[in-house]
Amino acid sequence: MTQRPVLLVTGGSRGIGAAVCRLAARLGWDVAVNYAANRAAADAIVSDVKAEGGNAIAIKGDVGSAQDIISMFQTVDKHFGRLDGLVNNAGIVDAQQRVDEMSVERLERMMRVNVTGSILCAAEAVRRMSSRHGGKGGAIVNISSMAAVLGSASQYVDYAASKAAIDTFTIGLSREVANEGVRVNAIRPGVIDTDIHASGGLPNRARDLAPSIPMQRPGTAEEIADAVLYLLSPTASYITGAILNVSGGR
Repeated sequence: MTQRPVLLVTGGSRGIGAAVCRLAARLGWDVAVNYAANRAAADAIVSDVKAEGGNAIAIKGDVGSAQDIISMFQTVDKHFGRLDGLVNNAGIVDAQQRVDEMSVERLERMMRVNVTGSILCAAEAVRRMSSRHGGKGGAIVNISSMAAVLGSASQYVDYAASKAAIDTFTIGLSREVANEGVRVNAIRPGVIDTDIHASGGLPNRARDLAPSIPMQRPGTAEEIADAVLYLLSPTASYITGAILNVSGGR
């Protein structure tokens, strides 16, 4: 069993997840880097973690699959022998559409990945970290979005609704496990310059929205990672059930 704390980051091979993995390694964590398809990108993050002196593995798994989630956590158990933190980062957006244009298939996939997947991952983490299950405590950080507050009208209301569900889940779970040594918080990123916008068909979205942001610029994945690692750290020992906006004032 490793002596360093162990962090599992879902969707850890790119964007915010990759930045979290790199910073976590710098701050003394060993890291399990979950990815859905791009093994080369995940391996690159593993190399970055090892360059910082940490241990790391890449774990393939779709958080939209309950069986993949179980397998992911079993791999963490086998390789590290412990789990101290979870960052529920994996998520999807879809093409820009009005609600009355969305298919049932789109809606079901959105909720399966962004909501059900995050809840199932958190449940597996609680089973390992909670004192009720013999664990030594830990922390969960859920990645929400300012879309949960703003609604993303005429773009992706389904994504916004999925992130609003994450906000409520964060509050509920935090209260459920507060006396079991597990803290649960969330980050609401604003417009962040990552490739998730391209996957939703709006590759220039971060740049285009800059004038509407009070700070007049999009944020970076590293700025989100700073907030995530703060909430994972002992410095945040009395913070649970919090939802932190990291949005440039938007």
